[in-house]
Amino acid sequence: MTMTVETQSFLQVRRSRPRASAGSISSGAVKSRVYIVMMSFLLGFTVIGGRLAMLAQMDEQPSQALISAQDTVAASRPDLLDRNGEILATDIKTSSLYAEPRRILDVDEAVDGLARVLPDLDRKMVQRRLESRAGFVWLKRELTPDQVTKVHNLGLPGIGFLSENRRFYPGGPTAGHIVGSVNIDNQGLTGIERHIDQQWLSDLQKLGFASDRPMEPVKLAMDLRVQHVVRDELVKAMERYQAIAAVGIVLDVKTGEVVAMSSLPDYDPNDRSQALEQKRMNRATGGVYEMGSVFKTFTTAMALDSGAVKITDSFDASRPVRAHGRTISDFHGKHRILSVPEIFIYSSNVGTIKMMLTSGIEREQEFFTRIGLTTRLKTELPENAAPLLPPKWNELAAMTISFGHGISVTPMQTAVAAAALVNGGTLIPPTFFPRTREQAKALGTRVVSEDVSRKMRYLFRLNVTDRGGSGKRAEVPGYVVGGKTGTAEKIENGRYVSNKRRNSFLSAFPMDDPRYVVLTVIDEPKPERPGLPATAGMNAAIMVSNIIRRSAPMLGVMPQFQDSEKPIEVSY
Repeated sequence: MTMTVETQSFLQVRRSRPRASAGSISSGAVKSRVYIVMMSFLLGFTVIGGRLAMLAQMDEQPSQALISAQDTVAASRPDLLDRNGEILATDIKTSSLYAEPRRILDVDEAVDGLARVLPDLDRKMVQRRLESRAGFVWLKRELTPDQVTKVHNLGLPGIGFLSENRRFYPGGPTAGHIVGSVNIDNQGLTGIERHIDQQWLSDLQKLGFASDRPMEPVKLAMDLRVQHVVRDELVKAMERYQAIAAVGIVLDVKTGEVVAMSSLPDYDPNDRSQALEQKRMNRATGGVYEMGSVFKTFTTAMALDSGAVKITDSFDASRPVRAHGRTISDFHGKHRILSVPEIFIYSSNVGTIKMMLTSGIEREQEFFTRIGLTTRLKTELPENAAPLLPPKWNELAAMTISFGHGISVTPMQTAVAAAALVNGGTLIPPTFFPRTREQAKALGTRVVSEDVSRKMRYLFRLNVTDRGGSGKRAEVPGYVVGGKTGTAEKIENGRYVSNKRRNSFLSAFPMDDPRYVVLTVIDEPKPERPGLPATAGMNAAIMVSNIIRRSAPMLGVMPQFQDSEKPIEVSY
């Protein structure tokens, strides 16, 4: 086969042209793919960076719920001090555990970790709160330092701690019913804690002026030393006489200051759950009781104040009194005519009724109202019970009221009324805060004359010094103690029962110039030994004696052995 010259030339040209390689085509495609991957990475990093920026912003700006919680837990309370500057209540710092559910990455992991280091946590509660997606939730308040360390070491995102104030009471139950208690948010619930909230502290907290800043301490009239003595004697008496409850009060008769007040069973305000138990109620101001024969103090003062009865008068107590189908007799009757002092020291129901009837039923009601026994007593404590009065103050009611039955009042009312009868005749409202005599004088109201007050001091002292007096076991050598016993039978199923009593002893000292009223009450005491009676002279009077013996030197009352046997002068 022959080829032309043109054909050979064409073939030579074709062979001489460069051929496009397969490699050069793949290189361009790879470059395009690289660009795409780079753009994808750039976009991904942009998204991640934006997310991190958002998270950082969230960390820098806590939720509004967390800010609100911080403001709440930071609220401070002032220290409470006794009259000598001893701390009764103060704030201490503690840590509380919270969560921000929206920031929890793994709820199950968080629940497992917290349950491992805090085994008392309710797992279901924690699970529910962490799954809520809320901005802020509490998990556990008031952790110990060891618990804080263990939770911190878990390194759980969305879990944190807030430093808050926790109330601490160094004396425990010693003055629990006076200082009161607070809730977990440091807000006052009872006692003086509640009072200062109501008066001014809650307003400061709402305005933000009480946020974690030092505050001026609040001083009380209470003397912690005397408070300890009173409570200690109540504890011993309840054990000795196997009683179910007891009350003790020491009141300054010149100023109305409550120097000590204890009610057993009491509670430790450091354990706020105890304050809710009914048996631990404040019986001194929050409970009302028939006080029994200590009311003969007020009936006698009423009779002398009326002018219808003189201290030199006598009344026939030889037979029981019968009225409206009832018979009223004496516990240990003398069955003879008794003078007014004898009616008082022998605690004659019959003689007391006859003094009341001589003075008049209406005068009795008016006098008891005058000395504050028929209306609610106001104190700084929120626990103030109203007295229980008869539906109708008729003759029978007036008779039983004259010796302390048919009317129920608080022990504090009883002490305050008695102070007026021995301090010269001025009724002074009680206070748990310091008060001067000048301030008390401006607040006081005269309820009986100086002469009646002097005669009541004489009768008080006579009941302790006379061999037949019901209060002779209250005597403390050198301190001129006087007082009146009260043995009140308790009511069960609408009837008085003779084997259950609430005993009391209402006293004052020194009787030549009284400075303090001391009242003790003991509920359902048993005889100290078989064969002994369980009346007030055998227990409540002894309690008063022990309190005065131990506390009088602390109160600055020095014994006066030369004048302790000197009778109190009385005008006839």
